[in-house]
Amino acid sequence: MSDSFGRTPSTAARPANPDPVRVMVVDDSAVIRGLLTRALEGDPDIRVVTSVGDGQMAVNALQRNSIDVIVLDIEMPVMDGLTAIPKLLAVAPQVKIIMASTLTLRGADISIRCLSAGAADYIPKPTSTREIGGAEDFKRELVSKVKVLGAAARRAGSRSRGEIRPLTPAPVPAAFKREQGPVTLRPAPAGLPVKPDIIAIGSSTGGPQALFEVLSHMKDGVTQPILITQHMPATFTTILAEHISRQCGIDAREAKDGEPIVSGRCYIAPGDFHMLVTQRAGTNTVQLTKDPPENFCRPAVDPMMRSIVRAYGGRKILACILTGMGQDGLKGCTDVVNAGGTLIAQDEASSVVWGMPGAVANAGICSAVLPLKEIGPYIRKFASRAA
Repeated sequence: MSDSFGRTPSTAARPANPDPVRVMVVDDSAVIRGLLTRALEGDPDIRVVTSVGDGQMAVNALQRNSIDVIVLDIEMPVMDGLTAIPKLLAVAPQVKIIMASTLTLRGADISIRCLSAGAADYIPKPTSTREIGGAEDFKRELVSKVKVLGAAARRAGSRSRGEIRPLTPAPVPAAFKREQGPVTLRPAPAGLPVKPDIIAIGSSTGGPQALFEVLSHMKDGVTQPILITQHMPATFTTILAEHISRQCGIDAREAKDGEPIVSGRCYIAPGDFHMLVTQRAGTNTVQLTKDPPENFCRPAVDPMMRSIVRAYGGRKILACILTGMGQDGLKGCTDVVNAGGTLIAQDEASSVVWGMPGAVANAGICSAVLPLKEIGPYIRKFASRAA
């Protein structure tokens, strides 16, 4: 016996979660919807409540169903994904939206626009139904993001809308877990404040939106180079740099191997490369490597931070960790702080996912843990002080 997607009821050893993450799949292809549904419901902690074929149908369905996460295609008839995002968030502000996007320049550009419009994350969409059905990496990434964002949606719902039940979050994959604990700020080292020589930022899920907000304050008064590692694939980082330049009015570009690090420029780690700083002929330059992923990521924040400590000596580094899953950045920022640098992090209430900033905050190595709106002004004030 099978359902409308051709699925046979599972008799797996793991029992169904009585309170699974509730998902809506939106794609104009019935075949793709079926494949995505099977990939998601292969995990007992996820339930696909409904699947529909365009943005308007998604808005209508959201009015009738309690949903935690929406997996949303971009190009659809009647109403596309970009148009649907603000309408969906107007119906359910707590819902988390994952864009399913192809790895093309057009797909990357629209995805960044979707993230700016309020989508929480994206997932690179395989180009064929065969790839979706058989790509285990794609399935793992999709399931992991849905579970983490589902938990975040429920926390947001319980804070902002009294009628939304504060449901127990589904279990989160071990790779994305973090230890909870009280946040203790690090005492300011003797001799601070010190004007930094470089600003380094790490971010992941929710990062593009956070970066646009933070960097919008960097146009005036910030002359230091800014290095950013945002977890993104190739192509997407190229488009991200272009959007930062246009929206924030700063010189942002995807970093190139061997280029010198100069004042007033923002360097974005390219997708699938770690971005490091190394000294060549006495000049700090960009080094791109294909070293193994760290924290399941390439680019990763930790190697960037470690290399900055080696190149700049530590004390005049200002590091910042923004919203994101996991704990990438914890080890590298510990090195920054131990070398005398300063670390700030985004607070939980303003983060899409408080994994990365939560890890450094709970480690007690931050000098400040701030709402997103306060981070840009804080960095600008810190960076423009007298030496």
